Amino acid sequence: MRMLLQRVSHAQVVVEGATTGQINQGLLLLVGIEAADTQEDLEWLCKKVVHLRIFSDDAGKMNRSVLDVGGGILLVSQFTLHAHVKKGTRPSYVRAAPNDLAVPLYEAMIRQLGQLLGKPVATGKFGAHMEVQLLNDGPVTIWLDSKNRSY
Repeated sequence: MRMLLQRVSHAQVVVEGATTGQINQGLLLLVGIEAADTQEDLEWLCKKVVHLRIFSDDAGKMNRSVLDVGGGILLVSQFTLHAHVKKGTRPSYVRAAPNDLAVPLYEAMIRQLGQLLGKPVATGKFGAHMEVQLLNDGPVTIWLDSKNRSY
């Protein structure tokens, strides 16, 4: 699983003119699922995300997690995180999981993050054309990959 995490002041997802998910201070998570992903990948990412100390403490140092600040999470599926652009100019998405594999993992991630966060997770709509609006705070943007945990 690949994830682009952004610390935000606020973020929302709009699908066909309707807001499907919205948060104030917290994390916008764009997640790409590939066919080789497992429950272990999901659990590692979820634990890492909720415990990352990327919010400022009273001294202005990044020492607080989304849990510590009572922030929200907005989770958006994004298969394009698995774009392969080595050859030619049109991206290939062959590594992105098909829906029958990706949807159950995405739904499990929603549940797992909600349990760890202690409140519901806001979401986009899997497979839909989405408009994601955000105010990146910092900016703080972090790349996570469950297949390469050495970042």
